[in-house]
Amino acid sequence: MLLAIDVGNTNSKFVVFDKDRIVAAWRLRTESKRTADEYAAWVTQLMNLQGFDPKSIKGAILASVVPAVNPHLRRLCENYFHNKLLIVGEPDCDLGIKVLIDRPAEAGADRLVGVIAGHTKYGGPLITIDFGSATTFDLADKDGNFIGGVFAPGVELTIEAFYLMTARLPRIRVEKPAHVIGKNTVANMQSGIFWGYVGLIESLIRRIRDEYGEPMKVIATGGLASVFKDEIGLFDFIEPDLMSLGLLEIWRRNRG
Repeated sequence: MLLAIDVGNTNSKFVVFDKDRIVAAWRLRTESKRTADEYAAWVTQLMNLQGFDPKSIKGAILASVVPAVNPHLRRLCENYFHNKLLIVGEPDCDLGIKVLIDRPAEAGADRLVGVIAGHTKYGGPLITIDFGSATTFDLADKDGNFIGGVFAPGVELTIEAFYLMTARLPRIRVEKPAHVIGKNTVANMQSGIFWGYVGLIESLIRRIRDEYGEPMKVIATGGLASVFKDEIGLFDFIEPDLMSLGLLEIWRRNRG
């Protein structure tokens, strides 16, 4: 079985694959100072609770946007699973694509993994949209090569800024309001956040497609993708496990 780890700015996701099938998935808040022993106590207990032996892990792969956690996860895999950790972005990890941007080293591991997963499953050209701490739009050409993208503030980040940078505005949940015109503060905020992001996403998809000049599939991922899907109507697919599937594909390209 393969352990695939996706470390984001806010949360880290640990997924166990048995061949093509996800047999377990857990989330943990990302903490740069968490030690290998702390990771091991957490993940091995969860494995035991779900009825499989940690010794059944025969490989491990990591994509991380928080470099400080990488040494701890490397030690986790070496000391507790007796596997060398394959890390996306390191020289010994072959992605099997070209990174066709001005400074290839600036492309985040999560962005590359996402387009690899999208292209492997759905073909290209494509746009992957990830609703995370940032809302990222990443592009692959027909051959699966990474050709650039767009960053926008994440929905939750915008909500938090509303709360922290104002004296009287409350924290709100992301949900579709009953009306565009709000009759109270919370309704005003919900309308601006929800419909504002609908407009942002629709506009960027259309502008990207127009500039690229060819039809492009759109694959959305992240917890909020399903919140917006009915109103936007431009998503071809919603893939909750996009990052995990990309890590599986990269593992196969490197280890066969």
